[in-house]
This record gives sequence, structure tokens and C-alpha cells, in this order.
Amino acid sequence: MEWREEQRRLVEKYRRLEDIPLAERRYKCPGCHFIVDTTPCPVCGEQRLAIMCPLDHAQCSHDIVPGIDYCPLCGVSVCPICGSHDVVQISRVTGYLQDVSGWNAGKRQELKDRVRYDLG
Repeated sequence: MEWREEQRRLVEKYRRLEDIPLAERRYKCPGCHFIVDTTPCPVCGEQRLAIMCPLDHAQCSHDIVPGIDYCPLCGVSVCPICGSHDVVQISRVTGYLQDVSGWNAGKRQELKDRVRYDLG
């Protein structure tokens, strides 16, 4: 995926999500999936909000894509076409399809480090 110039500047400015000052942070509610600027969520009252990556625009219209990219700022999987962080990554490692969100950090890193080949 090609990151826009504005996104590249954000990656240079902040190396981790925790580096973003409180005044500039936005949050994504795990309950109602709204993007909010304050905690708790004013829509559903959820207290446990996740810091939203500034590279995430939270709207992906693609159903299935053959590959996955990883965000240079927060390291989570992103849509390789539009860069949205709202993706579900599925892998077939042991003969069946499985959502990788339940994997531990080591197994997810192993997936990121895999070399992919195009035989076509």
C-alpha cells in the first residue's frame, strides 16, 4: 500500500500510538465502533476506549483481498488497498481457516515475518 504524504509525516512525528499527545488523540469504541474524542464514549457509555491510530480512516468497502499490509505506526493489519484498520485477517496455517485476532503476540509476529511468494 502506498501511504499518502500526510500519513508519512505522522509516522515520522509519532513512532508509537502512546507518543500522541492527549489533546490530539482520538478513540475507537469497541462497543459501538464510533470514533470519539473523549472518554467515556458519549454514544454507548463504554469506558475502555482504544487509542485510534491517526492513519486509520475506519471505512473499508472491500470485501475480500488476497493479502494484508501492516500499519507502520501501530503495527496492526490494514487493508492493502485503502489502509483501513477495520479488517479481519484470516489465515490457513494448519489446514483450516482461522481468524488471527485470537493469536498471541508471538504467533501474530510470526505471521507478519512470513515471506510470501507469487507463483503465478
